[in-house]
Amino acid sequence: MTSRTRANRILLTVAALAAAWTAPGGVPVASATRLLAQDGSGQAQALARVKARLEPEIHRAMLDGTIPSITVALVDRGGEMWSAAYGESNLWARTPASTNTVYLIGSTFKAQSTVALLQQMEQGKFELDDPVHDHLEGITIRGEDPTHPVLFRHLLTHTSGMPVDFGPHPVWGETSPLPLGEYLADSLRVDAPPRTAVVYSNMAYSLVAHLVERFSGVPYKRYIRENVWSPLGMGDTDFDLRPEMEERMATPYVPDSITGRPLPTARLKANVWPAGITYGTIHDQARWLAFNLGDGTAGGRRLLTEETLLEMQRLQFEEFSGEPMSGGWGYERPGYGLTWWTTRRAGDAFFAHSGSVPGYTAFVMGNRTRGFGVVLLTNGNAAHPHLVRLSNLALDLMAEELAGAG
Repeated sequence: MTSRTRANRILLTVAALAAAWTAPGGVPVASATRLLAQDGSGQAQALARVKARLEPEIHRAMLDGTIPSITVALVDRGGEMWSAAYGESNLWARTPASTNTVYLIGSTFKAQSTVALLQQMEQGKFELDDPVHDHLEGITIRGEDPTHPVLFRHLLTHTSGMPVDFGPHPVWGETSPLPLGEYLADSLRVDAPPRTAVVYSNMAYSLVAHLVERFSGVPYKRYIRENVWSPLGMGDTDFDLRPEMEERMATPYVPDSITGRPLPTARLKANVWPAGITYGTIHDQARWLAFNLGDGTAGGRRLLTEETLLEMQRLQFEEFSGEPMSGGWGYERPGYGLTWWTTRRAGDAFFAHSGSVPGYTAFVMGNRTRGFGVVLLTNGNAAHPHLVRLSNLALDLMAEELAGAG
C-alpha cells in the first residue's frame, strides 16, 4: 500500500466520521438548553454566535484527532448554558451520540473525590499539613521517612512521592481489581521523598478514597453518591454502570497504528479505580463544573466553604509552577492546586483537569474570574491536545461574546 493510498483511506475514515454529525434523515445530533429557548435575549444571541464559531473547530478536532464522538457543554455559575453532541458513539451500529450518551470521565473525577476528603477536613478530622500516617490504621506507607512524612497537601498535589500505578483489568477478563484496603496494604509506598518532584499518582487518590471511608465511617462509593453527586443532581454519574446507563454507553476507540482508522478497544477496570474509573454524561459534568465556578453551595446545600473551594483552585507550590500539563495546557505559571490544574492569563484565573483511559478522553476547564466554563467528553483516544485547544477557544469566545450580554 502506498503512502498516498493509506492517506486516502484515513481521509475516507474521517469523512465517514464527519457524516455522522447528522443523524439519519438529516436531523442534527445536538441538543441545547438555554440557547434553544430562542427567547431573543442578548445572551441567547451571544451564545448562538459562540456556537456558530465553535462548531467548525469541533468538526476539525474530530477529524484531526480521529475522534468518533464528542459531547460538549458551555457553563456559567448558573449551570448549563448550551450542550450538543457530534458523531457516533458506536461506529459499527452507526449510533448517533447524544448529550445523554455515557462516557468514562476518567481523572476529571479526582477533584470530586477531593471535595469528599475536604468535607472531612471541614468537620475537623484533619488539617492539610497533617502527616497522613497519623490517620492510618493497618496500612503503612512503605519507604516513608518519618522525619519527612507525606502530608495531605502532598497527596492532593502529586508531590507525595507515590508512583503513578494503574493495574488494568479487562472488564470481561478473568481478573478483577483487589478490594481497596487489600490493594493499599499490598502496594502503598513512596518511591521518593515528598515535595521533591511532581509525579502524577493514581495511587495517592486511591488512598484519598480510603481516608474518606475512614473519616466518615461510610463506604466510599456510598459517601460520594450521597454527599457529592446527589446534592449536585448528578444522577447519571456512577462507578458501576447501571443497566440503563450501559445502554447509552459509548464504545471506546483507538486509532489503528497503520491506517489511522478507529478500532474498538477493551473496556478496563483498574486497581486504582477511585482515581477515575467513573462514568457520566455531559449534563452531569456541566453540573459539576458550575459548582466549581460558584461559592461551594448547590441546591441550597453547602458542600464546602467558599474558602476551601478557592483553595482547591490556588497554586499550592510555587517551586513546581510551570510543570508541564497534559496536552500543553496552561498559560502563566501552570501548576497544581488541590487536584485542579491552575493557571492565569491576562489577569483571569483558570482551573482544569483532563481524564484519559484507553478509548476515552475528557476535559473540564473553568474561567473562575469570569464565571464561564466548558466540558468535553469523547470516545477518542489520547485526544488531549484537541480538547485543550477547543476549551481555550470556547472560553475565549464566551469572554468575547457574552461580556455584557443580557
